[in-house]
Amino acid sequence: MPTIAQARPAGERAEKARPEVTKEPPPRRWKRTGAAYVFLSPWVIGASLLTIGPMLASLYLAFTDYDLFNSPKWVGLRNFERMFTQDDRFWNSVAVTLKFALISVPLKLAVALGVALLLNKERRGTGFYRSAFYAPSLLGASVSVALVWRSLFGSHGFVDHFLGFFGLHVGSMVDQPRYALLTVIALAVWQFGAPMVIFLAGLKQVPKDLYEAAALDGAGPVRRFFAVTLPMITPVVLFNLVLEVIQAFQSFTGAFVIGSGRGGPSDSTLLYTLYLYQRGFNNFEMGYASAMAWVLLLTISIITVLLFRSSRKWVFYTGEGNR
Repeated sequence: MPTIAQARPAGERAEKARPEVTKEPPPRRWKRTGAAYVFLSPWVIGASLLTIGPMLASLYLAFTDYDLFNSPKWVGLRNFERMFTQDDRFWNSVAVTLKFALISVPLKLAVALGVALLLNKERRGTGFYRSAFYAPSLLGASVSVALVWRSLFGSHGFVDHFLGFFGLHVGSMVDQPRYALLTVIALAVWQFGAPMVIFLAGLKQVPKDLYEAAALDGAGPVRRFFAVTLPMITPVVLFNLVLEVIQAFQSFTGAFVIGSGRGGPSDSTLLYTLYLYQRGFNNFEMGYASAMAWVLLLTISIITVLLFRSSRKWVFYTGEGNR
C-alpha cells in the first residue's frame, strides 16, 4: 500500500525536492561587478560630458538666437524657417555637398576595390605596397596635406606643369570655379587606404572552390569578378559605402584649405560643414549653426537607413541564399 508521500503527484515531489535559490547579498554582488563599473566609468563620464551633453545643448541652441556672448533667446522654429526659405547659400552648400558625395564616394570605392584586387595575391613586395597605399589614410584630413594639395593644383604647381607638357594650359585649378571642387574630390579619393584594407579582408574570405568551379565552367577573369567576387563581398561593399557616405557629408578640412576658408571661388567648394562653420564661428550665429548641425544629423541618418533598406535587394550573405 503506497504511503502518503508516494501518492503525491510526481511534479509536486520534484518541486519539493528542488533546492531553494538564495539571493546573493549586495556587498558580495558588488565585489563581483564593482570592478567592471569602475573600469567603465571613464567611458561613461566621457560619453556624458563630451558627447551626450553637448548634443543636448546643441539641440536646445537650435531653437534659440545665440551669438556666443549673450544669453540664448528662444526663437522656436525661426532658424529652420530661415534656413529652408531665405538662405540661398544654404541650398548652394547642399548642392555642392551632394555633388561632392555622389562623385567622390563611388570613385573612392572603385579605386580602393581595384587596388585591393591587385594586392590580393601574395607576391614579392606586396606587404610594402599595402603599407604604401594605406599611408595617405594615416595622414587623415590634416591641414598640412590640404596645403600640399593646394600647391600641387595651384598656379605653377606640378599638375599645371604636367598638363602643360601635353599642351593643356589649365592654370591654377583651385582658383577656377569649374575645377576647384574636382581638386577636393581628388584629395578625398587619394585617401582610399582605409576602404582598401577592408576590401582586402573581404576578398580573403571568398571561398577558393567558387573560383575553381567558375573556371571549370569557362568563366574568364571578368566573368568571375561579377559572378563570384562581387556578390560575395557585397556585405563589405555595404559597410564601406555607409562609412564613406557619412565621411563625405562630414568633409571639411580639404574644402576649408583649398577654398581659403570661404568656399571659393564663387562658393564652388562651399561644403555643408564649411558653411556651418562660417555661420557659427565667423558670423557668431551659433543657434543657426546648431540647427544646421541637426539637419545634417537627420539627413545622414535617413540616408543610412535607406542604404540598409536597399541592401536587402543587392547584398548577399553566405548561407542565406540569393536575394
